[in-house]
Amino acid sequence: MKCGVVTFPGSNCNHDMIYALGKTLGQDVVELWHKDQDKKNCELIVLPGGFSYGDYLRSGAIARFSPIMKEVVKHANKGGLLLGICNGFQILCEAGLLPGALLHNNNQKFICKNTFLKACSNSAGITEKVNKDRAYKIPIAHGEGRYYAKKKVVEDLFENDQVLFQYCDLNGQVTENDNPNGSMQNIAGVSNKNKNIMGMMPHPERAVEPLLGNTDGVALFESLLHSA
Repeated sequence: MKCGVVTFPGSNCNHDMIYALGKTLGQDVVELWHKDQDKKNCELIVLPGGFSYGDYLRSGAIARFSPIMKEVVKHANKGGLLLGICNGFQILCEAGLLPGALLHNNNQKFICKNTFLKACSNSAGITEKVNKDRAYKIPIAHGEGRYYAKKKVVEDLFENDQVLFQYCDLNGQVTENDNPNGSMQNIAGVSNKNKNIMGMMPHPERAVEPLLGNTDGVALFESLLHSA
């Protein structure tokens, strides 16, 4: 699959993603600059983590207006695969491509640590083929990762199988004690109704290398790539 990884001013996880998709997963990966107006025939576009435009105003609020985003929106509206990780998830919400918003963590601090995730959706690419009975250890690194939406929106997300992941304990049990940032219903990622646009706060691209002691992210990417 041809994958495009977008770099905005302030992106800092773009090369992690390029390595994960290219070196670990063996895909054809190209870099997309924020000023580009051509998606270079990519089948999967990824908005990586970082601090686009310094996270001024709100995280992702300025990046949504980058020239490349016009192509990203066209790609998504035609059913193309689109994945946003951390800041990329924030950008997707700011652009109205995903429901809800990412607010400051409830402790008002930047959190960087490993978390456990339970895959929820049976129909979204990144979770469709992963084991729903186990917990995946995936790191987080964010200051504004608290997922929020109106109660009815959250209810609809669960009803429509749009919740990708929930924070859980190492046994896969979803508890308030394992919610690192105060996200509603422990939500760590969501998709659109058509399941081609996916966003999540944790960083699976940081969990693909045995040298780092964690390869749990590989299963997520394999599921996404095999769904295409």
